[in-house]
Amino acid sequence: SQTPDVVADTLAEMDPEHADEYHERADAYEAKIEAAGEDAEQRLATIPEQRRVLVTSHDAFRYLERRFDVEVQAIQGISTVAEATTGDIDRIADLLAKRDVRAVFVESSVPRKTIDAVVDAAERKGANVRVGGELFSDAAGDEGTPEGTYLGMFEHNVDALVEGLR
Repeated sequence: SQTPDVVADTLAEMDPEHADEYHERADAYEAKIEAAGEDAEQRLATIPEQRRVLVTSHDAFRYLERRFDVEVQAIQGISTVAEATTGDIDRIADLLAKRDVRAVFVESSVPRKTIDAVVDAAERKGANVRVGGELFSDAAGDEGTPEGTYLGMFEHNVDALVEGLR
């Protein structure tokens, strides 16, 4: 079952009088999620496959690889604490230069030092790469902003990827 359904079911059990409303809202939200996913699929497919590579500091975006055919290359693996080695930086810099990937991305919750080191190394190898923006992974945006919601974060990330990698 999808998360909105689980929430609606739980709320309906606690407040049976409003069960129909909870389920209607869950259905409406699921439809928004589905529409955002379909839009993302179409937009991400416009990025040339060779350059459809998401490079970030750590491995927080595997769902994009599984669902949207975006190759994910994390400099540090899954850890946000581990330090990247010079080998890690060179491996990613080589990939950027070889595949003409035009952007790498910082994460809202991770310092950008490692990403800057990769950009420098890639430029020394002849790549034309820049920081394509900030992605939201472990932390949402500020309250009251679109990025402060799940859908807003997702749509922001897709916008940044399409703009940066195309």
